[in-house]
Amino acid sequence: MKLTIIGCTGSFPGPGSPASCYLVSAFDGTRDWKILLDLGSGALGVLQRYTDIKDIDGIMISHLHPDHCMDLCGMHVAIRWDPNGWGRDRMLVHGPEATADRIETAYSLPDGDTMAKDYDFQVWTPNKPVNIGPFTITPYPVRHPIEEAYALRVEASEPGPDGELLTSVLTYSGDTDSCDGLVEAAKDADMFLCEAAFEEGRDDHIDGVHLTGKRAGEMATAAGVERMLLTHIPVWTDINKVVEEAKETYTGGIAVAVSGVTYGVYSGSLKEDKDPARFKGEKGTDYLKTRTGTLPTISYEKTRKFPLLKRKK
Repeated sequence: MKLTIIGCTGSFPGPGSPASCYLVSAFDGTRDWKILLDLGSGALGVLQRYTDIKDIDGIMISHLHPDHCMDLCGMHVAIRWDPNGWGRDRMLVHGPEATADRIETAYSLPDGDTMAKDYDFQVWTPNKPVNIGPFTITPYPVRHPIEEAYALRVEASEPGPDGELLTSVLTYSGDTDSCDGLVEAAKDADMFLCEAAFEEGRDDHIDGVHLTGKRAGEMATAAGVERMLLTHIPVWTDINKVVEEAKETYTGGIAVAVSGVTYGVYSGSLKEDKDPARFKGEKGTDYLKTRTGTLPTISYEKTRKFPLLKRKK
């Protein structure tokens, strides 16, 4: 499984990144499947640098704040008004119960019109997994001031180098403060994509909204995750401070999400003794040595590589 950061700035787009959006890809033995985790403000434009939007197999919405869902309005235009035709089925969208109403209201559709012509809206059932190609996505309720907010556990089962089926796990926190649901969602994850919007000392008076680096580290430690990728950091939050806070409470690998960078999410058998150069993307690499990897070492020649996609000319 690979994770490409489309947008990672917290709360609203920043000068170097749109708001929350993450492209996740996995191979089922026949083709690559692609899903989005959120589609926040400004993300749709950057997304097209890395994939044809017609190749997206589904959009998973964690909650309905605009920085996580509002570019569904732009995607609606792309689907309905392409002069060459969309040429695909309706776009699958999993989200909270009010997703369709929220996006239709934001776009101000004429009376009698509906985005159900463009989107196949499906409603999350807490803790109930859904399957899309090689992906299993499970929503876990978390603590954020909106009617429904979820962390998403994404498991991808892919053929390994010798034909065996390998499962890797990515957990995306969405927006949340510390809670048991987040720990459950991240249990033993290979990568924990975790928000850290707040700073210790500055935001201590606010409860139930966002994590600090320290609290993100506490959640990662409680869940026993392999490595943590901090994200959703607003322009007014000091990235270095957040990282130092996380190091106080979590001893595994820590990195900060960067828009345009692709990260590998490896199952246990693919982690040990890797050469980072084998997994370097065109815009950077994030290889972090991990604690596990008990299966025999595999040969690099048999490992399927996922180069960063280029824009079609």
